[in-house]
Amino acid sequence: MDSDEEHAKTLTLTETKDKKHKKKKKKKKDELVKAKIEVVREEQDKIGPVVGYFPSGFDPISDGAAATGFHVYRNRRTKKRMQLVVGSPASPVEYVGTSYAGEAAAGNSSMYAIGVFDKEKGTLKVVPVAANKIFRLEPKVKALDAVDKEPATSTVEELTPLDWAVKQRQITNLFGTKKEITRTKKRLALTQDDDPESQKNLDVKMENVDVNKLALEGTESQVARNIPPCNLSATSPQEAYVLDQIILKGEWGYLEDIYYILLKEEEADFSSYPTFVSNRINKLKNIKDDSEKRKHSCILSFISHLVSFKEQNSFRDNSTKKRLKIPNILRNRFSAMFGNTSGSNSKWLSSEKISLLVCYILVLTLFFDEFETDYCDIARDLKMSQLVVKQHYEHLGCKVKRKNNANHATLPVPLKFPGVRQKKRKR
Repeated sequence: MDSDEEHAKTLTLTETKDKKHKKKKKKKKDELVKAKIEVVREEQDKIGPVVGYFPSGFDPISDGAAATGFHVYRNRRTKKRMQLVVGSPASPVEYVGTSYAGEAAAGNSSMYAIGVFDKEKGTLKVVPVAANKIFRLEPKVKALDAVDKEPATSTVEELTPLDWAVKQRQITNLFGTKKEITRTKKRLALTQDDDPESQKNLDVKMENVDVNKLALEGTESQVARNIPPCNLSATSPQEAYVLDQIILKGEWGYLEDIYYILLKEEEADFSSYPTFVSNRINKLKNIKDDSEKRKHSCILSFISHLVSFKEQNSFRDNSTKKRLKIPNILRNRFSAMFGNTSGSNSKWLSSEKISLLVCYILVLTLFFDEFETDYCDIARDLKMSQLVVKQHYEHLGCKVKRKNNANHATLPVPLKFPGVRQKKRKR
């Protein structure tokens, strides 16, 4: 028994040695070969390699298909349209694939390549194959005109930008998250055009409408004076400047950052906000009505984003303070309102646009401070002297008075704008 066991052990040892020896031989065979890679580009006058596959399982190189040949056709006008026909003269069936219909029309961004290795010369030629040159070869009977005629128009209709936006919105409503659906609705509320149905018979509808001449004068003065939307017939300061036209309906949801920071209580940090905002936090905390607190928080947030936008787009801004991230919906609106015209090459805001932006900020400071505001801190945030800020308040129809050793701007109604001052000529 012992001799048999020893004999079996010797056999296994010899087998393992033989296996190791074979593995070493295989390793010797798998040697690395250095090859020069050459990429062959396609020429316009020549047809590069094409790839065809048979979903039916047909094997073109089998014994029964030795005489199988192929033909490649290309449209003279539209050279991207190609056909690949594979078949045998003796067979009544041939296989046809196109680059403009069927599976190819669905679109594919994949790229492939064919490599040919020449061992003697040590070269590897790589030829790229585009996705529109990979053909799905379907069997067709020759008698029934196997090669299809090209359609007069493309099978895939190109959508207009408006139709594409509608399709994208439908997909979001069906498969998007609640957050995406809400964001899409807010974006649509800001960008929607007038309803075409409401424009029909507009002249008939407007016949019996009373025209408010004071409101029209307010609109004209708004454009002429470069100020936010105002109402000259207002009987209270709250109605003098239209808050709903300064902060649009779809923007309030993006201005709740200060409100949620307040909820952190001791951990709340307002160091990245302007001085005007940080000095009003205690006043904001003392507001008992939650809806009013949320509204005033949004006003402070809008002021912060306007100040940040001015800093980012003003010349010689050396501020090292951490800037707030402006939501895209606000940045797009600010760029449209205060940005330069398309013909301007400067990336900085013009003095006229900066003046309009400052007026928007100052009107919002009046709303927060109940139309009597100390403008010392907002002047520091705007990097402007108090005299220049005072002139902007007066330009908005405000009166400036001295109170508690500080200058305060108030807004009397109805609005009265200062006239153009003319220097007297010296005699």
